[in-house]
Amino acid sequence: MKIIVSLVVALCLAACSVVGRSEVEIAPYQVLKADSSQGIEVRRYEPMVLVSTSMAGDGRNNAFRKLFRYISGDNAGSNNIAMTAPVLMAGEPANEGTKIAMTAPVFMSGANSEPRMAFVMPKHFTLDSTPKPTNPDLLVEEVRDYTVAAIRFSGTLSQRNVQRYSQQLQQWITANGLTAVSEPVAAGYNGPLTLPMLRRNEILIEITQ
Repeated sequence: MKIIVSLVVALCLAACSVVGRSEVEIAPYQVLKADSSQGIEVRRYEPMVLVSTSMAGDGRNNAFRKLFRYISGDNAGSNNIAMTAPVLMAGEPANEGTKIAMTAPVFMSGANSEPRMAFVMPKHFTLDSTPKPTNPDLLVEEVRDYTVAAIRFSGTLSQRNVQRYSQQLQQWITANGLTAVSEPVAAGYNGPLTLPMLRRNEILIEITQ
């Protein structure tokens, strides 16, 4: 079982505070079943657009930087924007890309033997409206019918914690008559200033019922 874990996920949401409060949009989902005794939920996510890049070769920090540059304007700026008045012209027009708000969680997985990191786009983006990356290393894709079992825990996304909670989640999936159809995915929600005991971390495994 390949599980990709990186402390860089702690850098993903700089808008978070030391007390765990996040100011960013969270990918929306519906809870289908909850086991509060183990902190496990079965969820169905709404359709979402992911922008991802490989963590192989250049490493996890470089993968994060590529994605962060993308949402900071390193994209084709393909959004349609309604014209307003007046039109101001001063010298040559700037060719700036579209700035995109960061959302949570940041996904990391090692499916298909290639470790990847993905940012979830804000919910109003579709596959067609998402700005095209200028970096060829980035992949834009839409995810639909994404049903997962998710286990939530605090602390850090250390290798030990990810292995522990992945095993616990897989055992729960089997015991509840469900079938896992993906490798575990680590999801981080908080920034580096958040106290470990107040952080929200999750392991997601796609399932069929």
